[in-house]
Amino acid sequence: MKVTESTLKKGDKITLVGFGSFSATAKPARTGRNPRTGAAIKIAAKKVVKFKAGSDLSKAIK
Repeated sequence: MKVTESTLKKGDKITLVGFGSFSATAKPARTGRNPRTGAAIKIAAKKVVKFKAGSDLSKAIK
């Protein structure tokens, strides 16, 4: 896990041939709504992990 975490933190991409690839993407700060009260709230910027399935995996689940 440490290698995966450090690689994604640096902004590099991890590719597992035949399975897919992982990358880190920055999401900007935005304004959201509290569903209970309807009040506006600020949602902080953050990094998220994205996964894109490889062609072999995509073909296997069809």
